[in-house]
Amino acid sequence: MPNSEVLGAFGLGRDRSAVRTSVKTTALKVGVVLAREDIDHAWQDHRWRPLSVLVGIPNLDPGDVLKSGEGFTHYYAGTFEIGMHRKETSAYVVNLENDVPVVYVVATDAEDEDSELPYYIRLVTVSPFEAQDYLDSGEDIVEAIPMIEPLVAWVEKFVDEHHQEEVFIKRQRDRVRLEIEKFGQEPIAITRQRQRRKFDA
Repeated sequence: MPNSEVLGAFGLGRDRSAVRTSVKTTALKVGVVLAREDIDHAWQDHRWRPLSVLVGIPNLDPGDVLKSGEGFTHYYAGTFEIGMHRKETSAYVVNLENDVPVVYVVATDAEDEDSELPYYIRLVTVSPFEAQDYLDSGEDIVEAIPMIEPLVAWVEKFVDEHHQEEVFIKRQRDRVRLEIEKFGQEPIAITRQRQRRKFDA
């Protein structure tokens, strides 16, 4: 079953433009929700963080308010792609082996003063290795958001089709160790064999 059909089985991803697949890769368009939340802190009164991931392409514009209440407002941050490559399946396996598989969303300061939101989404990924690079920099907000079931099924399907465990092959030593051959000289092991044949004759 193609990955688009996996999503369709959950009533999601029916819009074919939301899924892009090739022999080596697959990509799914998702919407990201960004939250502004009041906090009790000595230096700041609120924080921003990626809150959730929506499968598909919602008919929304970045900056649209999705929900608000006492101490919080949820904004639509835009539409982005989660991409997977068959050479990176080891990372996806690590994610799936967690008790709760997650989508990593990386948000960074918006440099454009005219931006609808103070942060823009730099990356949406299911690779913990890719997310770690941004965590190490300490310059971005990296949020691990639990995957909804259709996303888990989508990732599992891709891994089932492309993942191959690496097999360690132990190198076998040659039975006869040949000495380093100097220019113009035959290997010592061959010289010794020739001498033995001479004495045995």
